[in-house]
Amino acid sequence: MPPKAEKGTVKSVDIIDCSDVEGGSVVGMTTTSNTTASHPSPQVQRTPESHSFWKAGAYDVGPTTKRPPDDGQLEHARVHPKFLHSNATSHRWAFGAIAELLDNAVDEIHNGATFVKVDKIDVVKDNSPALLFHDDGGGMPPERIRNCMSLGFSSKKSNTTIGQYGNGFKTSTMRLGADVIVFTRATTASHATQSIGLLSYTFLRRTGQDDVIVPMIDFDVSGHWAEPIIYGSQDDWSSNLKVILEWSPFPSKEELMLQFEDIGPHGTKVIIYNLWLNDEGIYELSFDDDDEDIRLRDEANQGGLTNLRRKTIELQSHISYRIRYSLRAYVSILYLRKFSNFSIILRGKPVQQLHIADELKYSKVIAYKPRLGGEESEVTVETTFGFVKEAPSIWVSGLNVYHKNRLIRPFWKITADGSSKGNGVVGIIEANFIEPAHDKQDFERSSVFVRLEARMKQILLDYWKNHCHLVGFQPPSARAHHEQKQSHVQLSVGLAANVEQEVVQPMDGLPTNIGQDGSHEKLTSRDGPGSISIDQICEENIQLFVRCEEHMQKEEELKQTAECLEKELEEAKRKLAQISSYLETRRKQKIMGLQIGKF
Repeated sequence: MPPKAEKGTVKSVDIIDCSDVEGGSVVGMTTTSNTTASHPSPQVQRTPESHSFWKAGAYDVGPTTKRPPDDGQLEHARVHPKFLHSNATSHRWAFGAIAELLDNAVDEIHNGATFVKVDKIDVVKDNSPALLFHDDGGGMPPERIRNCMSLGFSSKKSNTTIGQYGNGFKTSTMRLGADVIVFTRATTASHATQSIGLLSYTFLRRTGQDDVIVPMIDFDVSGHWAEPIIYGSQDDWSSNLKVILEWSPFPSKEELMLQFEDIGPHGTKVIIYNLWLNDEGIYELSFDDDDEDIRLRDEANQGGLTNLRRKTIELQSHISYRIRYSLRAYVSILYLRKFSNFSIILRGKPVQQLHIADELKYSKVIAYKPRLGGEESEVTVETTFGFVKEAPSIWVSGLNVYHKNRLIRPFWKITADGSSKGNGVVGIIEANFIEPAHDKQDFERSSVFVRLEARMKQILLDYWKNHCHLVGFQPPSARAHHEQKQSHVQLSVGLAANVEQEVVQPMDGLPTNIGQDGSHEKLTSRDGPGSISIDQICEENIQLFVRCEEHMQKEEELKQTAECLEKELEEAKRKLAQISSYLETRRKQKIMGLQIGKF
C-alpha cells in the first residue's frame, strides 16, 4: 500500500516554449502559478535506491494522477525527474562536471569576482561528505536564480564567456551528486536580496513526482533583517521552506541563514550532497588521499600500482597523466591565460596555474589560418609546438586545444598509434573558430574541425622532423643516409659487410648514441631518396584525407539534391497523371455529348 499522500504548495518548474531564448525553455515567474503539488510522504530512507550515478536513472515510475487543465488554461510541458539524470550523463568524466561549475565562477570575473573556493564539507545529518563551490561574484537576484535552476535558459551572449547553453549547472551538479542547494546574495542599485534554491533528485524520486519541482525562497535584506519576499501567499512561501528544510542538509531556518554569513554583500554558494558512489560502493571522489586535493578514486588507484618500471613512474608523474585523477593538476592547466586578480582555491590552497608553453623546450610559434568557409572572415591563430622538458626519457605528446581560454581537449594524440614520430612534442592552440560539444570535453566534428586535425598533425610531424635531433632522437633523413651508406658497403666488400650488419642500427625516432662526454654523435643530415619519398607520402596522405572529407561532403550534398529532384519528378509525374486523367475524362464526355446530339 503506497504512503498516504500529503499536499503541499511548491513552485514547480514549468517549461514554456520560447523561441527567442537560447535553449528553448525558461522558467517564468509571472506565468508559473503556485500550484498545489501532491507528493507522498517518505516512509523509507531518503537516499536514492541506487547510489551509483550510472544506475540512478533506473527506477519504476508510478501512474500519474494529474488532473486536466481548467477550461481556458494551457497545460505546461512537464519534465520528468528522470530527465535530470539522463541530461547529466553527457558528463562521462566527473572532473568535466567540476570544470563547468568553475566556468560559472570565472564568468563572474566581469562582475567583480576575485576567488572561487572548492572544498569538502561534512553534512551533520548523516556525516557524509559534500562538495562546496563558493565565489564572490555578483550573485543572483531572484529572477536569475530561477533561470539558473531551470532547464535550457541562457543569458550568456558574450564572446568571452565560456558557458553558452544554459545547461551546465544542471548537468554538472546532477553528475556529481543527487542533490544541490544554492545560496546566493545580490545587490542591484539600493535593493539587496538573498535566495535559496533546492534541486533534489532524491526528493523527486522518493516523493514520486512526475514533474521537476524546485522549491525556492527569497529574502529582502536591504534593511536590518531579512524580510521574506512573497510572490503568491504566505502558505506558498512556508511550503517551499518546509521542503527545503526536510530535504536539505540544514534542518532549521537558522542553520540555513547561517550559510550567508561568509558570502558577504554578494556571491554564490553551491553545495552538492549525496555524492555518487562508484561500482564498488565507494565515493567516486576521494578526499582522503591528499588533504589539498580532490581525486578521482578509480583513476588514482590505477596510478598507485607498485613495482612499476622507472619510465612508467616518470610518465605517471607528468602533468599529462596526473590530470586524469588529480583535480589540482587538471585545474592548473584548465585556463590558457593566467588570472591577474582571481584565484581558484582548492581545499584551502590556491591552485598555481601552469602555462604549458612555458614548460616546453625548443618551442616554436607557428601561424595557422583555418579555412572557415561561407561568409565568415578569415582568422589567424598562433600555435605553439615544443618538446617536453623530460624528452626523450618519457614519450609524452599531444595537442592541447583551448576554446575561449578554456581547455577542451588536453594532450590530444593526433599522431598514429605505435608510431615513434612526434614523440615528445606537445602543442597548444586556442581554437575559437570551432564549437565545443555540450560537455566541453570535445568538439563538434565539423569539416573545419577535420581540417584542423589534419593540419595540426602535419605541423607536429614537420616540427618533429626538423627538431628531433635537438633532444637526441634519430632524424629520419640521417637514418636513410645511414642505410644507404651501409648498402654501399655491402656491395663493396661482400661477405665482410654481413658482419657489420649484426651491429644494431639506429631506429627512426629512437635516441641517438651519446658519447662518453655527453655530446651527441655528429650526424650527416641529408635527405636520401627513401626519406623524401616517405615524407612526400605522409604529406600526400594528409592532403588526400582532407580532399576525401571534402568529396564526402559534396557527395552527401549531391545525394540530397538527387533526392529532392526525385521527389520533384514524382510530384510532376503525379500531376501529369492527374491532368491526363482529367483530359481523358473530358474527351470521353465530349464524345458522348456529340453522340447524344446526333440522336
